[in-house]
Amino acid sequence: MRARLPRLPMVDWTRGYDRTTLSSDLVAAVIVTVMLIPQSLAYAALAGLPPQVGLYASIVPLLMYAVFGSSRVLAVGPVAVVSLMTATAIGDLAQAGSIAYGALAITLAFVSGAMLLLMGLLRLGFLANFLSHPVISGFITASALLIAAGQLKVILGVKVEGHHFFELVLGLVRQASHTHTLTAAIGLGTVAFLFWARRGVKPLLLRLGMGPRLADGLAKAAPVAGISITALLTWVSEWHEQGVRIVGTVPQGLPPFTLPAWDWALWQQLAVPALLISVVGFVESVSVGQTLAAKRRQRIVPDRELVALGASNLGAALTGGFPVTGGFARSVVNFDAGAQTPAAGIFTAVGILLAALLLTPALFYVPQATLSATIVVAVLSLVDLHILRSTWAYSRPDFAAVVVTLLVTLAAGVEAGLVAGVGLSLLLYLYKTSRPHIAEVGLVPGTEHFRNILRHKVAVSPQLASLRVDESLYFANARVLEDRVNALVAERPALKHLVLQCSAINDIDASALESLEAIDQRLRGAGLRLHLSEVKGPVMDKLRATEFLQHLSGKVYLSHYQAVTELTPEICHSSDI
Repeated sequence: MRARLPRLPMVDWTRGYDRTTLSSDLVAAVIVTVMLIPQSLAYAALAGLPPQVGLYASIVPLLMYAVFGSSRVLAVGPVAVVSLMTATAIGDLAQAGSIAYGALAITLAFVSGAMLLLMGLLRLGFLANFLSHPVISGFITASALLIAAGQLKVILGVKVEGHHFFELVLGLVRQASHTHTLTAAIGLGTVAFLFWARRGVKPLLLRLGMGPRLADGLAKAAPVAGISITALLTWVSEWHEQGVRIVGTVPQGLPPFTLPAWDWALWQQLAVPALLISVVGFVESVSVGQTLAAKRRQRIVPDRELVALGASNLGAALTGGFPVTGGFARSVVNFDAGAQTPAAGIFTAVGILLAALLLTPALFYVPQATLSATIVVAVLSLVDLHILRSTWAYSRPDFAAVVVTLLVTLAAGVEAGLVAGVGLSLLLYLYKTSRPHIAEVGLVPGTEHFRNILRHKVAVSPQLASLRVDESLYFANARVLEDRVNALVAERPALKHLVLQCSAINDIDASALESLEAIDQRLRGAGLRLHLSEVKGPVMDKLRATEFLQHLSGKVYLSHYQAVTELTPEICHSSDI
């Protein structure tokens, strides 16, 4: 029989596609298009690329995701963090804005897309689990602060050198006296307008009698209004003649067909940044997709998302774009606007394409400070300082991971911060699991339950000790169990039986198996017997494949109560604690 190819997700959502669904998708597409145009321009500038590249990166990726993606509402395109990571990855290899710089961005998108596609085909979606929420939260918060600090120099019209947060802040302080007043007025005024628009426009329109849906759509179009008003004022008042930097000429037309640089040495240089961009983009995209899908009792498939994002990035690379992923803000807007299927993304792509064909001449007089203000307002919503307080109260290791990720990202850059956060999380996990909680348990009178003798009033016997290991056994913690058993045996001269309650043990590796064999031999030599209880099926399957059970001095019991009943029945019948 021939192997059947997996069915594309679009086959499912195109079935039964009716006029009502079409209407909902079209309305959502119009709202997202209006929002995406200024975002695309701004994020291209953040990546160090010409503004039209942001439009190019928002067309084909949307089409590719509609074909391969499993989310009904995820909107793919340029996002702030990935744009910053793109600028960091290629900033030292070419001058921003140059032809070589654009070629590097295309190559980076291609390499990232190839990695994502390969990871999807190999079903490696689980790799995203190595990025814990505290690390991601700290990374995104630091990246948002870094982006905002970098855009302030454009808003204030000053020249500041430096790529890291503290360098940028120090440079801004030093250059404060050289602020270009008119540019600062435009930039800060736009920031104030956009912050007000987020909360003030919709209530105002509702009071004026406008319908909720239309009012919400117009409120989300505030960035377009900011760009239009400042561009019109710049043109009428000729502010560009007074030192205000503007976008200038933006090429009009279809996205070009482009190819990456076929240079293996360059690919090796971009491999690590491309991998980090791929993983961060995938985690952000899947997090947003899963959150929105749950609200409609839908589901997304992580491995399928890898394929879809890989195809989207390859599409961006072949059409003059740069790395993309699923964006939080635009996906939420797409969801709230009533999008029912990925067809909304297709209609959005058509809208962006029309903008690239027809509207680019109108961008000539847009102040660069306005675009920077759009970025600042967008990224500051990503800052989550609450995570510091919550992790401090709940888990100090997670708090340490957040702080290290935050500080290293601010001080040394996005790549170093992400690697430091992941590395510290893994080290803390190894440290924690290398010191497992091992509780001696006793029987709760009148029940068949066993609890920690230090926390509860339980029945015990001097002839039997029950240890519950609350962690899988592997090379890093096997010796800890040996030491605990040796200490227990030395303290209990009347001890005859040791039962390991294995209810919390999900795995036993080869090193831990050797430790269990050593424990059994020592206990046998001292006249004691080792027993196991409540061993999970997969663990028992592994043990049966060895000679350990054949040589075990004691027995394996289905339940711990069964073990205690057989070995020390007086405990079960005694009421004396």
